[in-house]
Amino acid sequence: MRTGCIRSSSRRRKLPVSDRLDRYPTRLTEPAPHLERTDPTVWGEVVSPELSGFDANGYAVIPELLSPEEVAAFGAEIGHLAADPVLYGDERVIVEPVAGQVRSVFQVHKLSKPIADLVAESRIVGLAEQILGSAVYLHQTRVNYMPGFGGTGFTWHSDFETWHAEDGMPAPRAVSLSIALTDNYPFNGSLMVMPGSHRTFVPCLGETPDAHYRESLREQRFGVPSNDDITFMAARYGIDQFTGKAGSALLFDSNLMHGSANNITPFPRSNIFLVFNSVENVLEEPFAAPQQRPTHIASREFTPVRESALADQAR
Repeated sequence: MRTGCIRSSSRRRKLPVSDRLDRYPTRLTEPAPHLERTDPTVWGEVVSPELSGFDANGYAVIPELLSPEEVAAFGAEIGHLAADPVLYGDERVIVEPVAGQVRSVFQVHKLSKPIADLVAESRIVGLAEQILGSAVYLHQTRVNYMPGFGGTGFTWHSDFETWHAEDGMPAPRAVSLSIALTDNYPFNGSLMVMPGSHRTFVPCLGETPDAHYRESLREQRFGVPSNDDITFMAARYGIDQFTGKAGSALLFDSNLMHGSANNITPFPRSNIFLVFNSVENVLEEPFAAPQQRPTHIASREFTPVRESALADQAR
């Protein structure tokens, strides 16, 4: 296993001086072997039956997490956000590079009280706590929109690679919860995953540009595996796809390899996307980027979700 930061190249000297051990070096100048994960996948105790396969697969599907009435209410809520003229020009709103439609709205729990209330419910935050074995805080929240005829997919990637390199997340002790607000078909850009790939970290090539987030949130070119890497990983792990009715959800490990295709159908796809990180895994300085990303993308408010909810109720 390869460990330790590479300090011989000029690009590494541009970063803040640090004596940290980097167990997941990435954004390298030369190809490096894949790293087999030594960190646990499940840090706590799984009690929800839907999560029983999480350790082996790196993901779990939770059917009917939201009721049809809740799906309708949250669907209307995110529709209002996308159409809010006050938010146009806000850096939290990302538009499609070609179609010009809203692609994502970040920090959505601070823009929508219903979503903030949903996040704090035990049926939501409790899923993350079981896997991560500690109190959790929100590393990132967003709504993803994939409109019909114009929704652009996401190339294959591991979220942890980006969060480690650009946000300073030390270990893959984070999970994402994607809650479907529309039906996910095999043909409208639904998420593809490689089951078991969370056990392998794929180092990526290329120096992280300044303010890389401005481009990567629309189209990511750095921090993505090579075609050879993806070919190897797909042969080793295979590919599954998350499909299901609106209201279902996908909980997945931060290092799970995943991606999605463009949506060329008339059926839009939208979801609420919540990233929970352990309070024992808080962000440091970036491991492979010249500066921190903005806090609406990578929060540095480490208050546990449940404590934050109680504080809001007391106000």
